[in-house]
Amino acid sequence: MKIVLKDLTKRYPGRGRKAQGDVIAVDHFNFEIPDGKLIGLLGPSGCGKSTTLNMICGLEKPTEGRIFFGDDDVTDLPPENRGVGMVFQSYALYPHLTVRQNIRFPLENRKGKDRMTRAEMDAQADEVARLVQIDGLMDRKPGELSGGQQQRVSIARALVKMPRVLLLDEPLSNLDARLRLQTREEIRRIQTETGITTVFVTHDQEEAMSISDGIVVMEAGVVNQIGKPQDVYDDPVNLFVAKFLGTPAINVFAGEVRSGHLFIGNEDVLEVRGAAEGEVFAGIRPEGFVPDEGGPLTLNLVRVEVMGRDTSVVSTHPALEGATVRSIISTENRIDPDAKTVRFSLKPAKVLLFAKETKERIRFEY
Repeated sequence: MKIVLKDLTKRYPGRGRKAQGDVIAVDHFNFEIPDGKLIGLLGPSGCGKSTTLNMICGLEKPTEGRIFFGDDDVTDLPPENRGVGMVFQSYALYPHLTVRQNIRFPLENRKGKDRMTRAEMDAQADEVARLVQIDGLMDRKPGELSGGQQQRVSIARALVKMPRVLLLDEPLSNLDARLRLQTREEIRRIQTETGITTVFVTHDQEEAMSISDGIVVMEAGVVNQIGKPQDVYDDPVNLFVAKFLGTPAINVFAGEVRSGHLFIGNEDVLEVRGAAEGEVFAGIRPEGFVPDEGGPLTLNLVRVEVMGRDTSVVSTHPALEGATVRSIISTENRIDPDAKTVRFSLKPAKVLLFAKETKERIRFEY
């Protein structure tokens, strides 16, 4: 089911002396979510991603704009008539009901021609339980399950009514690191098998990038960039997007472009043909550093962290925005941990320039 958002806007009235004007939670959001795709809404807390999800679901009414499922305008439809399955951050399971009863619950409210027999409801509940791999837990109650198992029950309950659209509001934030990894892989598998159009809200960029067909990066209610995860990572439109995506985060330096060259401090670190002269922010991805005894960029070494497959070189620089530089290099490259400084060459594709005033991306050739 294709989802189309047209000029979707949500305003809340300001409260108190310090917020007398309207608060804009979502500001003219335009986007088309293709049929059968998993799209991640990504951004920091308070950026409007959950509000957008709630408007798609029908829990919030837009101040402006329209919402379409396929060719159907569902903007004014109540949630129960939209054909939406919703999975919340809190599992919201009924503690006194068994897993089977929790999954079956949405089917028990059907009326008229959609009413189902108990046997039909049980059969449908068993089918989705097998899909999310909890069919051996059907007679347990939520208190007898792990966090990951409870989340699967929540997903099964959303899927049992065969929704046109599946909405996930930070469904993994209550899980530990290993369970988050396992559960996000399960979400991707389930979405692929069912083909249900899915919108996944998270502030964790690694989650969004790992399982989404496309991501939408939001800030303060405004969409900054939409695209495939790797495309957005490699080609961010502004400094906010560049800083938000990536673990470890991009290293940002105060720099200057002079005569087609990027200077960080007094060092000419890279040729940047076509970039306008003047002060810039220079973002260097952690994987963009190449150890080089004669390299143009000198950093003050703090420590070397060997992480098995990779080595993280932690250093500082007077022009750095932030506390430390993190450079991720292969363990084949040996860095003397007792050295005072370390020198690097830079991979041009991993160096991103941004205008100092607007923080918009500056393109260059290399």
